[in-house]
Amino acid sequence: MQEHRIVSEGPLHNADGTLAEPGYATSLLLKYNRFRIKAPKHRIKEWDYYLVNDDEYAVALTVGDLGYMGLISASVIDLVEDWYKTTSVITPVPMGRFKLPEQTDAGVTEFKNNRVHLRFEVADGTRTLRARFDKFDGEEPLSFDAVLDEEPRDSMVIATPWAEDSKAFYYNQKIVGMRAQGSFKKGLTVHGFRPEDSFGLLDWGRGVWTRDNTWFWAVAQGWQDGHGNRTPGSHRFGLNLGYGFGDTSAASENMVFIDGTAHKLGRVDFGVPERADASEKNVEKRFDLMAPWHMTDDEGRLDLVFTPALDRKDYINLALVITDQHQVFGTLSGTVVLDDGSTFEVEGLHGSAEVVRNKY
Repeated sequence: MQEHRIVSEGPLHNADGTLAEPGYATSLLLKYNRFRIKAPKHRIKEWDYYLVNDDEYAVALTVGDLGYMGLISASVIDLVEDWYKTTSVITPVPMGRFKLPEQTDAGVTEFKNNRVHLRFEVADGTRTLRARFDKFDGEEPLSFDAVLDEEPRDSMVIATPWAEDSKAFYYNQKIVGMRAQGSFKKGLTVHGFRPEDSFGLLDWGRGVWTRDNTWFWAVAQGWQDGHGNRTPGSHRFGLNLGYGFGDTSAASENMVFIDGTAHKLGRVDFGVPERADASEKNVEKRFDLMAPWHMTDDEGRLDLVFTPALDRKDYINLALVITDQHQVFGTLSGTVVLDDGSTFEVEGLHGSAEVVRNKY
């Protein structure tokens, strides 16, 4: 499939609220402006999600304004012992009160109440992440400080409409494979992220969605030498795969990154083993998430096996809002054919692959 690449700057929306140019890019060329959206405020979704990991731990932080509700969340994932803790705070109908930035290269994302304080500051090519979360795990608080820099040249950017609703859209940037350094403390557990073997990513999303959607997303980052070895200092490898909602006839969001350079892939299939009733809405009843997933594409360039180790679950049912999240952490091994036709071998790369159903 020939995909449309966005190459010029401009507004994200036309005057009537439709997307100006559906497609993909490798930087945030189209300018997001909340006030150009023609849908009601309660339907606008905005979030900043960061994840920092090495081969031992991952820390994930979310500040999300989902219209109906605000979602403030932190997770600590042990990639060796295969355990996790996620704690979230829900706030009612923020509808823009969080004032999340309209770009990713500058600004402050911040939420603070009497229990949690998350702050993400972007300036001069550096991202400073800070989190304080009281009673994060029982009586144990969580503290986390990190700095992300060495942002890669290319990132994954996609502007996706919905065929059934001209005012619905999804504008998303994934920046994968930044250098990370910092530390977290949870109770007696203290861990430092060293810059020589730690990585950070950003999932920045803005949009208006239809009522009920299920998406698939996989992301991974780490050192790979291209010959099946995880050799520190070799190639900074990143991967972003996804599908499941909206009208993606103009473009998909599938890319791999070698030392910051994007290699575009076409359609992908995560190959998640399905249970007997494939029509089941509940994610865990529909899929056997802890069995190996075989990820392939429609051009014969992607052949990866994702071996699950841990299912980070989060289920929220607030009547108007239902979110059924399964972010599965594990390792990826296999091959991907790059844009120049060469084959890059991946082995034991830590990452996550998720199936999420949202009804809101």
